[in-house]
Amino acid sequence: MLSRIAESLFWIGRYIERSDGTARILDVHLQLLLEDPWIDEDTACRSLLSVMGSAAPADQELTRQDVLAQLAVDRTHPASIAYSLGAARENARRAREIVSTELWECLNTTRARMPRRVASDKVHEFFGWVRERSALAVGIVDSATSRDDAWRFFTLGRSLERADMTARLLATRSLTEASGPSWTTILRSCGAYEAYLRTYRGMPSAKNAAEFLLLDQLFPRSVMFSISRAEECMRDLEPRRGRVGTVDSAQRLLGQIRSDLEYRPIQDTLGDLPGRMDAVQNVTSQVSEAIRERYFPTHAVPAWIGENS
Repeated sequence: MLSRIAESLFWIGRYIERSDGTARILDVHLQLLLEDPWIDEDTACRSLLSVMGSAAPADQELTRQDVLAQLAVDRTHPASIAYSLGAARENARRAREIVSTELWECLNTTRARMPRRVASDKVHEFFGWVRERSALAVGIVDSATSRDDAWRFFTLGRSLERADMTARLLATRSLTEASGPSWTTILRSCGAYEAYLRTYRGMPSAKNAAEFLLLDQLFPRSVMFSISRAEECMRDLEPRRGRVGTVDSAQRLLGQIRSDLEYRPIQDTLGDLPGRMDAVQNVTSQVSEAIRERYFPTHAVPAWIGENS
């Protein structure tokens, strides 16, 4: 496969997952502001922008409308939903000879229907629309793509971005020192509430909910599942086994963070949840760079990727 095609597929997967994850995180953020009317809105908004790797103006008091304008509908901001959907469509255009017609139509229509502003009473509906369009794109790829290198690069990108976004979602638990979104809200935001109840058969606690979203081997949105899927894609892309020195840097980084999460006591992770989630985000950024150097060496990477990937 040509490196430019592989790179486009990799980033289509990442951008689709990024739009979905950003919509879920913003939904949790707005829910937090509704659940706790005493929370300082400016502090919560600045914390969220920091979690998303975005800079906030120091001389301006931020509101939820500022966050929505920057992270939802700003077509020039690399961390926004609108930018991600546009970039996914642009990468599909570059790989048009291998992208299915259904996926191209899905991404093209989604970008065309992306609003330039969202009314305050339509915010939740907008986030639901973004999740539905992202799920439709992923479903088209899963149902109509051969399990070859094209599917592996797409899934590799999705898996890395999902691990990163789940880590950012968990980091919103510590948006402020006084409070954060409830674990029930976080579980519901990523569709994990019913799966959690079937697994633990009880109301969410901090330990069990964090353990589920971090370490569950069967839930697709857990950090562990995403990292394991990324490792599987890496092995399938270059199946060299059984020899010393054949594990590349990307696989090594994924293995290290997986082992760290798996064998570190969950209470230690909860004690420094923002720090541990920062470590996951740093690893996904380093793995993305290692993949670029290994498979896409002739293509420049945007300067913001190291900050928001």
